[in-house]
Amino acid sequence: MDPWLIVGLGNPGPQYAGNRHNVGAMVVGELAARDASGAAGSRASFKAHRARASVAQVRLGTRAGGAPGPKAVLAVPSTYMNTSGGPVAGLLKYFGVPLERLVVVHDELDIEAGAIRLKRGGGEGGHNGLRSVTQSLGSKDYLRVRVGIGRPPGRQDPADFVLKDFSKLERANLPFLLDDAADAVEALIEVGLEAAQQRFHAPR
Repeated sequence: MDPWLIVGLGNPGPQYAGNRHNVGAMVVGELAARDASGAAGSRASFKAHRARASVAQVRLGTRAGGAPGPKAVLAVPSTYMNTSGGPVAGLLKYFGVPLERLVVVHDELDIEAGAIRLKRGGGEGGHNGLRSVTQSLGSKDYLRVRVGIGRPPGRQDPADFVLKDFSKLERANLPFLLDDAADAVEALIEVGLEAAQQRFHAPR
């Protein structure tokens, strides 16, 4: 069975690590912390990959009877957001992952903060990371886990808003948001898009 490739979008370097724009990379970090392939309490470690990304190979969750879940490659591009597509295309080719088993996790301005939405295909909504991925793959037909960060307050430029760290209140809720988004990735893979949408799109 082919593995899944789960890519969390963000910008590299400590100065960007806490930005709203890096929430996709944060979710992939949460999935690494859940790795079911190693010893209890262990965390999957990321290693530099020649496709210009940090990569960890994991098992996602556990199935009934304690069997390990599906194989997955977790990845965070080491390029800037607007050139994320090259690493994604390179990783798909290197690991032999078909397009339908690619999941891209990213921040979404047009979804209320704290909400999670899932879809396959569609537009990029002005998101430079998604635009780069679509251009490099020559297709929009990949799965997305969209992590809502809401619109900026007042007249703040959206480009400035996404490159700012989460506010104090947002940081207090961030662990719950990352947990929900990681759950959504696992559900998407385990039960499929439609069933996962019914679970995460319902009022909570």
